[in-house]
Order: sequence, then C-alpha cells, then structure tokens
Amino acid sequence: MQVLDKALLCLDIVKERKAIDPVLIKMEKLSSFTDYFLIVSGNSIRQVQAITRHIKERMDEENFKAYGSEGEREGHWVLLDYDDVVIHIFYQPDREFYDLEGLWFEAPRIDPDEKGIPEPGSSQ
Repeated sequence: MQVLDKALLCLDIVKERKAIDPVLIKMEKLSSFTDYFLIVSGNSIRQVQAITRHIKERMDEENFKAYGSEGEREGHWVLLDYDDVVIHIFYQPDREFYDLEGLWFEAPRIDPDEKGIPEPGSSQ
C-alpha cells in the first residue's frame, strides 16, 4: 500500500465516526518524522475517545499497528503514530487553541472530499 493510500484510509476511517473538519496535510518535504498529518476533532471528550478507539480497531483490521499513542485517557488531544501517517484527534476547543493547521500553514492539503491527489511538481 502506498503512503497516500494509507493516509486516505485513515481519512475514511475518521469519517466513519463523524470526526469534525478533517484536514490531511502533506508533510514529507517539511518533516523528517512523517509524510502526512491527519488532524480531526470531536465535539466532546467522549467523541474524541470513540474516534480514537475506532481508528485503532480499523487500522488493526488493516494490519497497521500504531508505533505509539498518547492522550487517549484525557481525550483533549490524542496522537496516534502510524509512522508515515500521524493522526491528531482533538477536542474542538483544544484544536482551536493549539492551531496545528496554522503552525503548518505552508504544507499542502489533500482535499478530504475530493481526495485530490496532487500532480507531480505542483504546490500541493
């Protein structure tokens, strides 16, 4: 499976649990530790925890094991590390506070609805 396919799989999985405002960011030229960030949020801590559990279960079914995870118990900001895809699941107010999308504003986005795959050499 290609890395982009894995990232798009993660995107589909979070949508199954009604994650809010998914943003898939292409990090490969800006980061040495991952190729994609997937940033999503939930309306409550319980929803954040439910999204997290669902991702872990579905990724296990697809034979992907997380290298690490942090924050699930608290449910404010959960990080799941799948090596070339790092998933951030936020409680919505915390997402607004930390503003990872703003921190990585120069990184190209993959449209979550169109799953637009950038052309080689384009800015995306």
